[in-house]
This record gives sequence, structure tokens and C-alpha cells, in this order.
Amino acid sequence: MDAIRRSEGRIDVLVNNAGYCSYGALEDVPLDEGRRQFEVNLFGLARLIQLSTPMMRAQRSGRIVNITSIGGKMHEPMGRRYHATKFAVEGLSDCLRMELAPFGIHVVIVEPGAIRTEWSGIARDSVLLHSGHTAYAGQANAHARYSHQRNLENGFAA
Repeated sequence: MDAIRRSEGRIDVLVNNAGYCSYGALEDVPLDEGRRQFEVNLFGLARLIQLSTPMMRAQRSGRIVNITSIGGKMHEPMGRRYHATKFAVEGLSDCLRMELAPFGIHVVIVEPGAIRTEWSGIARDSVLLHSGHTAYAGQANAHARYSHQRNLENGFAA
């Protein structure tokens, strides 16, 4: 933000588009992995907002665009931490919208659904890694098969 302040003198838009998924049964995924997912998907986003809002507030304008996911509006087995982070970004954004409005700063949420990326394959690999050979193997393998089939039906890479 200091470099932006020096070179541009202002910041008009912040787009927060970082995140990743780590799937598996709660019992099987190490707590440190869950913390890391919250650090990336929620706290990293919050930190960038903290760093950019003073400049936006001073200029009395700006727009913060938080990319969440349709996963912030739904849930599925094996994905509770991912969905929890996206639900949290939705809540943070809704509260922030009211908090920053008096300063001319707008907060927007973008909730994409399925997009052709490696995300689905990563989720599938993650659920199999963490829970594919545990008491939750049946659910994990069913989730992986469903995800794979859904990708094929949508023309996504398997």
C-alpha cells in the first residue's frame, strides 16, 4: 500500500481474490490446516482491507470487491472449513458495507459458481488424501466421484 500511495497517490479499487480449499472430514484434517485455510481465505483478505481503507477513507471514495464463492451460500459434506471461510467473508463484507458507506467506500461481493480451474481437482485430491482411507472413506470417495462426474458433465477437465 505504501508503494501504491507513493506512485499513484490513491487507491480506487481493491479486489480480494485469494482462497483455496482443503476438504476432508473434520476429524481427519489437521487443525493447523484449518487455521491456514482461515488465514488465507479470511484473515488475508481482512488485512488488505485494513491496509487500503485509510487511503480510501481519506479520498472519500473507493470500492472493495471480495470474491467469495457460491460456497458462501451453501454447504456440503467434507467441505466445512472452506464453506465456513466463505460464509465468514460474506458476513464480513455485509457488515463492512454498512461500516464504510459513510466514507464513500462501497463493498461488493462476487459469488462465482463452478469455473474451469484446477479447484475441483484440488478439492477431490484433498478429500481423498485426508479422508479417503478413514472411517469417512465412503463419504470421501462418493464426494470425489460426484465431483469428477459433475466436472465431466460441465465439460471441465477431469
